[in-house]
This record gives sequence, C-alpha cells and structure tokens, in this order.
Amino acid sequence: MIGRSCCCLLVFAVVATAPLLSGQVGVQQPSRTARVVVSRPVTEPPPSSHERSMRAPFLPGLHERSESAFSKMARAAGMIFSATVTRIERRPAGSGEAVETVRVTFHVERAVRGVTPGEDLVISQWIGLWAGGQRYRMGERLVLFLYPRSRLGLSSCVGGRLGRFEVDARGRVLLSGEQASGFRRDAVLGGRSQVAFSDLALAVRHAREEE
Repeated sequence: MIGRSCCCLLVFAVVATAPLLSGQVGVQQPSRTARVVVSRPVTEPPPSSHERSMRAPFLPGLHERSESAFSKMARAAGMIFSATVTRIERRPAGSGEAVETVRVTFHVERAVRGVTPGEDLVISQWIGLWAGGQRYRMGERLVLFLYPRSRLGLSSCVGGRLGRFEVDARGRVLLSGEQASGFRRDAVLGGRSQVAFSDLALAVRHAREEE
C-alpha cells in the first residue's frame, strides 16, 4: 500500500513539473536565436537627377549649334580691322592703369567692326598676355579680331593666336597652319592659306547672318 502510494506521488510530481520544464525551455530558446545575425544585401538608393546628369556621357554638339570656329570668333570680337603697329609703350600699374599693361597704337587701314579707317587706335593689353607671347612689333601689319574693352579698358585677341593674322607686302591676309586647320569648316576660308581682306570681311558677314 505504501509502495503504491509512493509511485503515485512520483508520477504526480513528474506530471506537475513537466509544464515548468517546458516553460524554461521556451524562455531559453529565444536567447539562443537572438545571437544569430541575419545579413541582408544593402541596396544603393536611386541617384538624384543631378547625379544622373553628372554620370551621363558628354556628347559634343548636343546642346550647341553646329558652326565653324571662325564664326564663333567673329561673333565674340568687338573690333575687327587691318592696321600697322606705330607705337608700343609699357605702362606700370598706378600710372593711370589699374594693372601693369602694354599700350599699343595701331594705324587702322581697313575696318570691319568697331573702328574707323584712318584712325590711330590705342589698346591696352595686360602685361601677363605680353609675357605669354601675345606681342607686337613696330611696323608690323596685321588683321586683328579684338575683344570689346573690359571694365578696366583692356583688350586682347579673340582666341589668342587665332584672332591675329599677318598681312604680306601685297596686302594679302595670311593664315597660319593653326588657323587653316581651325577654320577648315568655314565656307569662305576653309582650305585656304591666304585670302584677300575682302574675303575675310565676307566671312565675317556670313558669321553675322548665322546668328
């Protein structure tokens, strides 16, 4: 009788503690799985419109009109003329000049824009351009495409060497190799190494008509 009672009590104890044991297992289970790190792929956010434009390949001529380099130069020039250099004078800063300059006087022979034939035209050029090679010589005959005077009264050749043509003893305008190559798309100057001043003036008029 006593042995049968002990067995019943033992079975009851096992049955009673089973839910507690299962509860403990349920509590411990999450603690193990909480240490598992799940890695997910990181996706890059879509680029903004600015970023897309920066990544887009550059397509030459896509936003510009097709035109010759000579047309662009002619449009940028405020003064176009043929002349002879008659005076060159270096002007330090402070003597009526905001920066150190070289003052060049030209006797204008023929004019296309911004000047009058027969006048003595004086321009001031920044000394840095002179030191960089944009120089003049006394008695030199040239055709020049000059920028309009700046706020400081300065001017220089449009496109550097491209805006400066030598004139020979017969009055022919000579194109350097660089100019002949750069202006090869121009309808008047293309493929030519020398032209009459009237042809150069005609090319300027054509550039104005393209505007």
